[in-house]
Amino acid sequence: MNTNTPQPQQAPITAVDENAPVIVRVSTTVNAPLATVWDLHTDIAGWARWNANVERIEFAGPLTPGASFHWLTHGLEITSTLFQVVHGERIVWGGPANGIDGIHVWAFEEHDGAVTVHTEESWSGAVVEAQPDQLQQALEQSLTDWLRRLKTEAENR
Repeated sequence: MNTNTPQPQQAPITAVDENAPVIVRVSTTVNAPLATVWDLHTDIAGWARWNANVERIEFAGPLTPGASFHWLTHGLEITSTLFQVVHGERIVWGGPANGIDGIHVWAFEEHDGAVTVHTEESWSGAVVEAQPDQLQQALEQSLTDWLRRLKTEAENR
């Protein structure tokens, strides 16, 4: 048996799981410069300062694929791993939490002095399959609230 056989590389995660039972997509327009919105959103360690739904966060960086952060939100302890970071354009993270496997994509596009922030997240796993409608609603509410808080904070800076 040859133990030196290269293993196939898994493709990097750059999109939500389109086969997941729960997928939410929401967007907003933020009347602030892209640098302000990007810096605010990617200061992961600072989320709890402006997003009351983030009860605790631990992130030492760097903001690169493979880095992980630990956080408490909506009573869930989560460890997320950064999958993709394209400065000023997109950030993707995900990981398992309490039986839910989540993938979260954020995209930022500046136009006419404003920024469109688009986020989409997929949830899969047995917990999600057991109650997809309730979890779809909870995720949509959570992401809509996150965008509202991000918009408010960025526009007030």
